[in-house]
Amino acid sequence: MKRRQFAAQAAAFAAAAAIAPRSFAQERTLRILVGFPPGGSADVVARLLADKMRVTLNQNVIIDNKPGAAGRLALAEVKRSAPDGNTLVFSPSGALVIHPWLYPSLGYDPVKDFTPVALAGTFDFAVTAGPGAPAGDLKAVLAWMKANPTKANYATSGAGTVPHFAGQLLAQASGVPMTHVAYRGGAPAAQDLIGGQVPLMVDTASETIEHHRAGKVRILAMTGAQRNRSLPEVPTLKEAGIDVTANAFFGLYGPAGLPAETVQRLDRAVADALRAPDVQERIYALGLVPTHAGPAELAATQAAHLKMWELPIKNSGFKAEG
Repeated sequence: MKRRQFAAQAAAFAAAAAIAPRSFAQERTLRILVGFPPGGSADVVARLLADKMRVTLNQNVIIDNKPGAAGRLALAEVKRSAPDGNTLVFSPSGALVIHPWLYPSLGYDPVKDFTPVALAGTFDFAVTAGPGAPAGDLKAVLAWMKANPTKANYATSGAGTVPHFAGQLLAQASGVPMTHVAYRGGAPAAQDLIGGQVPLMVDTASETIEHHRAGKVRILAMTGAQRNRSLPEVPTLKEAGIDVTANAFFGLYGPAGLPAETVQRLDRAVADALRAPDVQERIYALGLVPTHAGPAELAATQAAHLKMWELPIKNSGFKAEG
């Protein structure tokens, strides 16, 4: 009797031991930090990816919003985290390719302090006119701004952002001096655009695309090299006669020293998520492009954008605070 009881207990112990590693993996939580409030494009895309990644990885994946300092707080926290694959950051490129040229005490090195995991999307910017601007195409609006310099203002979601400097490039290329009006996010900027307080806005298409479709504002041009799939009727700046191209990207990063096998596993999960038709449809609807590339390609893209923005930022004379 005792022998049979011992054998049964041993079998039960062996069975529990066999499933323990899988149970442990399922209980581990992957935390993806987003340095912006819920509802913005970075947050929406990160949540779409997380929903698919938790299935592929067979573990819990949560989005942790850590807004502040235009994404820098989230990056700084990931820099300090252990390289165990449990803490990542999903970031638009500005904090990694724009801010290094603006802040002498950034708090992180955009190359040395992070491990690239996957490029997860690309996007350009919409040049949008509100009711405070006259009717007509981009050239007509620019002509009006040139004739009315006190009204030649453009809004963005913040100072020291890619849209801020894309607007500066537009001003320089068109020969129309413009005053930048920085808001704390794209939503309040869009509301003032709709209300006529500011005539022009330069920001991600996701901030104004629904208002454009509703007829409240007019997207006059996009800053990408090709027309945006979700806005095929809208010309690029080059098609509108302005020799400017500007775009950005979303990247998933871990702290420095993330093991190669962990990076590979996470990258595959991102790739799988971006192949899902429902994810692609939702991202395209925001005016973004669901684009996947691996860690090496993400590192190369980041390096190219760092180099691309150096001179425009230095030539702008803009001085960041903080």
